[in-house]
Amino acid sequence: MVMHTLALHLKEIQGKSLLLAHSGGVDSCVLAHVLLQNKMPFSVAHCNFQLRAKASNEDSEFVKKWCAAHKIPFHSHSFDTELYKEKFKKGTQEAARELRYQWFNHLMEMEGFEVLLTAHHLNDQLETFLLNATRGTGISGLLGIPQTQKIIRPLASISKKEILSYASHHNIQWREDASNQTNVYLRNQIRHRVVAPLEEFKPEALENFKVTLKHLSEAEKFIGIQLDGLKSVIFKKQHDTFSIAIQELTKLNPLNFCLHHWFAPLGFDAKEVQKLLHALPGKQLFGTSHRLIRDRDYLLLTPLSEENLEEFPFDLEQPNHKLPIALEWNDVDVPVRDQWEANEAFLDKDLLKTPLSIRKYKEGDYFCPTGMKGKKLLSKFFKDEKYSLLEKERQWLLCSKDKIVWVLGRRCDRRFIANARTENKLLMRLSE
Repeated sequence: MVMHTLALHLKEIQGKSLLLAHSGGVDSCVLAHVLLQNKMPFSVAHCNFQLRAKASNEDSEFVKKWCAAHKIPFHSHSFDTELYKEKFKKGTQEAARELRYQWFNHLMEMEGFEVLLTAHHLNDQLETFLLNATRGTGISGLLGIPQTQKIIRPLASISKKEILSYASHHNIQWREDASNQTNVYLRNQIRHRVVAPLEEFKPEALENFKVTLKHLSEAEKFIGIQLDGLKSVIFKKQHDTFSIAIQELTKLNPLNFCLHHWFAPLGFDAKEVQKLLHALPGKQLFGTSHRLIRDRDYLLLTPLSEENLEEFPFDLEQPNHKLPIALEWNDVDVPVRDQWEANEAFLDKDLLKTPLSIRKYKEGDYFCPTGMKGKKLLSKFFKDEKYSLLEKERQWLLCSKDKIVWVLGRRCDRRFIANARTENKLLMRLSE
């Protein structure tokens, strides 16, 4: 049964460059044997976490010798797991998991492997289901150990009993990890005190669990399709930013469920996003790849990027291709007009101190807006013009020394604009 089931799964990875995560335990030994039986070329990656002193090194040697005997390319790496735990404040199992997948990803990239194979089985799936259920996870957490196009788990529907039976039938040798028999870790406690008694009391439990996983997977897929359709209506994209109408979000029921589906993958907590709906404009949250800003009537979702606080100096007499915006300028001899387009600035060239520069807003900036008397703080100008936080951050300023000449695309400083007496007129234009 095991061979037949695995052969079906292995069709998906036929012809691909395979890397097998091999611990030396019975699960990975069985998977390695099946790959050999199916004449599928693969390489092995072995992790030595140095947590069991001599036994860890003996595991490494066991896997190395097995690979040599079967002419399988062997890769290994030793980790200072204890140091990593202390440095990043992780538990042992979490630290080991992060270390191995970091190395697997690096190895796959460097060596060109297309697929990583792991020997997680059905019992592992049930343990993960129970673990995540105790953590208050959503549907995705109840689907067991995740699988992607690059990480395949061929044994995911095979029970531990079937694996042991297969190993016994084929006289497969393996290494036993003594720590698996202890109850030091919560996963081990679930394995020994919950799953094992459940299998004994209800032998069909694991097979029924497979059906449950299938139902959950179908439910997640259906819900995902519906939520993605709803998202396409509520999330309005302009350039790299999504505008999300707060009024529309507050109509959703259940709101927290929808927020979790949309924002959790970006590193946001759904409850914090819900609080943001009632926060003052300007409040923001930071995820792993994006930030979420509370604007007046919208949430603004934008990718994280390094703040650009540089100044970009340039010479009016020299062509410059390093400016962050498309800015053109020409000496002109045209009559002065009362009004110009917002993307144009008609300036007195003699009043400009070179080099000019392009920069972003700094606290305390002020200018003397055309059409007004006196000076005005730029922060007050932004407020009066109803700038969003993103608009403030994206607004470029044309400066002459320490004076603002032009809030680009919005308003000039009257001290620098050309008039009827101006001899050297300069027309600057902001292109799209």
